[in-house]
Amino acid sequence: MLRSMTARVRAAISVLLVLFLALVLVQLVVGERLQAAQQQHTERLGDARTANRAVLQNMTDAETGVRGFQLTGDREYLGPYESGKVAAFVAFDRVAELSADDEVRRWLTAERTAAAHWLYAYAIPIVNAGVADRNDALADRGKRAFDRIRLTNAYVEDALRAEQQSVTAADRSRIRSVQMLFGGLAILFLAVAMVMAAVHQRHLLAPLEDIRRTLRRLAAGDRSARAVPSGTAELRAVIGTLNDLAAETERLLAAEQARGVRHELRQQVATELRRPGGAQVTAARVAEMLGAFFGAAVVHGRVAVEPGAGVSVRWPDAAEPLAPEIVAAVQAGAPGEPALVADVPGGLAVALPGDAQCPPGLLCLARPDRPDWTDEERRLLGTLAREVEHAIRQQRLHIRQARLISELQTLDERKDAFVATVTHELRTPLTSILGYTEMLTDDDDDLTPPQRRGLGAILRNALRLRDTVADLLLLDPGAQRAGGPSVPVDLTALTTAVVADVAPAARAKGLLLTLDEAAGPAWVAGEPDRLERAVRNLLDNAVKFTPSGGRIVCRAGAEAGTATVEISDTGIGVPAGDLPGLFTPFHRGANAMDQAVQGSGLGLAIVHAIVTEHDGALAVRSVLGGGSTFTVSIPALAEISSAEREPIGPSAANQ
Repeated sequence: MLRSMTARVRAAISVLLVLFLALVLVQLVVGERLQAAQQQHTERLGDARTANRAVLQNMTDAETGVRGFQLTGDREYLGPYESGKVAAFVAFDRVAELSADDEVRRWLTAERTAAAHWLYAYAIPIVNAGVADRNDALADRGKRAFDRIRLTNAYVEDALRAEQQSVTAADRSRIRSVQMLFGGLAILFLAVAMVMAAVHQRHLLAPLEDIRRTLRRLAAGDRSARAVPSGTAELRAVIGTLNDLAAETERLLAAEQARGVRHELRQQVATELRRPGGAQVTAARVAEMLGAFFGAAVVHGRVAVEPGAGVSVRWPDAAEPLAPEIVAAVQAGAPGEPALVADVPGGLAVALPGDAQCPPGLLCLARPDRPDWTDEERRLLGTLAREVEHAIRQQRLHIRQARLISELQTLDERKDAFVATVTHELRTPLTSILGYTEMLTDDDDDLTPPQRRGLGAILRNALRLRDTVADLLLLDPGAQRAGGPSVPVDLTALTTAVVADVAPAARAKGLLLTLDEAAGPAWVAGEPDRLERAVRNLLDNAVKFTPSGGRIVCRAGAEAGTATVEISDTGIGVPAGDLPGLFTPFHRGANAMDQAVQGSGLGLAIVHAIVTEHDGALAVRSVLGGGSTFTVSIPALAEISSAEREPIGPSAANQ
């Protein structure tokens, strides 16, 4: 009967396990795969729709550039045209890659054909002509051709939306089928479990109820409670183990009570050591506790918290001090190991470790009436000695840390004073050097070419030194700066002006510098010249640390009450170990120094200081060899009247 019962239990458990694994497989593996597939389809078609919108945006940029050139003849308008048409056809390819729907491809082909017709029938002839042409008929023909692009783009968008809805519906249908399968397996699992419970209820409940009553009696404090062996062999083994455990628990209670008393003493000593107060007073209280617990007649203690500041205590106060030779013998012993003291009747002592600056200490108890110390008492004294040693070590570390912090603060103050003194002392001679050098270069008719080159080098380096001094003064917390008034500033317009100023340097280095200002104006309250300085420093760094052929992207806008300026590049990046101190003055990345990139290490510190002054935040993401992204975030103004808006353009930003 017992063997048959065990076999049925095992079989039922095996069935439940198989059903459970099936549930897990359906829910986790199949369900997650379907969810992932649905997410992938949604993202793919979302990207296709984004690319289709990019086609229209890029073609609109190209059309705007061509119209501007047609009306003015200014070739500056052809920049958006060239970039827009290339980007539009790249976006065409992206849509074709992401969508496999025949309807989408048919309208995409029509849209591509319309774009090619607009280029060859309108845009390219105007550009090739090279002069302004205000021909209304030609302009009207171009407008009709571009309207065809807009119309086919809308058809592509509708087809993509329809494809997305169709794919989503199919994915949802598959997910519902899997969920129904999961529900069926769950119902089957519950049915098997209920059958198993009904079959084995009579054979298991009585022994288990007896075990429960016994456990409740034991929990209520009845240590004599025992269960009656009954039921299957497995249950009999459990009941036997329970009875053995109850007997062992009863035996251990007495020993546990004794250990509780010793533990309470350790807690009291540890609490006393952590209590604020003088070291001498604390040592006296601990000595009194040890004497009372161990029944010692005399307790001696000696510790050194810091050099020249030792603490020595005796309990009771009238006790005779230890002889110097006994103190030396105890301190020479193994730290934390209690040992008998031969020259002290009933003496037991333990050495406390010292360090390079503080000598070792000791704890010594004398109990002449009971000179025999048990192993438990020795272990307890060793444990208490470790508690005392830990408290002393913490106190030493605290004192030395406070001393080190004070020394570091003094060094930092001296550094600030040195930088302030040097920068202020350099301004006067630099003014003279620049003035006389400019006078000599203005009247250079009598100068030889080597003299002109020398004066040019002097002027360049003097200007560079002047800029460094100005940066140091900007970072000096004690410097008196005459800050401008806080006015509404459009970060988008300011960034546009700075990008226009830096663009020639970027082109000269072979870099592609682009600005994304689609987010619109971003109004903040601040000083325009200082905000312009922060954005310029970030752009200059991007140009400096990006190799030829790289790309720099600037984005400006406002969202959720925060105005942001984001500058990304494909430069050399910043090592991960240099990121924590990146905004510290004079900090330079290891790779920048390895590649001999010139700089003072002040630019990012200045940006951080300016952004902080405007209640903003400066964040950085960087991958070594993969470029960096710096993000300036400043609280945006809620509403700006037209009278408060201060125009920011290249001239105003550079003023």
